Amino acid sequence: MKNLLIEWHHLDVEGETCDRCYDTGENLAAEVKRLNRTLNPQGIEVKYIEKKLNEGQISESNVILFNNVPIEDILNIEVSQNYCGSCSDLLGKTTYCRTIKFDGNEYEDVPAKAIREAAYKALGLNLIEKSGNSSGCCGCGSSNCC
Repeated sequence: MKNLLIEWHHLDVEGETCDRCYDTGENLAAEVKRLNRTLNPQGIEVKYIEKKLNEGQISESNVILFNNVPIEDILNIEVSQNYCGSCSDLLGKTTYCRTIKFDGNEYEDVPAKAIREAAYKALGLNLIEKSGNSSGCCGCGSSNCC
């Protein structure tokens, strides 16, 4: 079986994370389930791990790696940062956190579509999305998959 390891780094303060990391985590959890449902019949398993960061590692927060490669190195993503009120509240000081520009839009969380596209690209597969369906079909033609 072929594997794809997705690793997510995020701030953790006594079990809490900021709003944008929380949203990324929700997107990621849903996409890992979707990817496994779609790719397992092809002999591909998607594994997911979290790396919890402390205040001193905030610059690494909300980073997603696909087989140790950052999402911005897989897709055409521009990384920047802006003020994060949620992190500022958690840490008790003004904090700036990671944002990404993807498909012409700026996001504070990593959208599901970017996660899905990066996963397929990291695996060397073509992602074919059917009209009105975001199933994440890989285009293999198998009724078990798509």
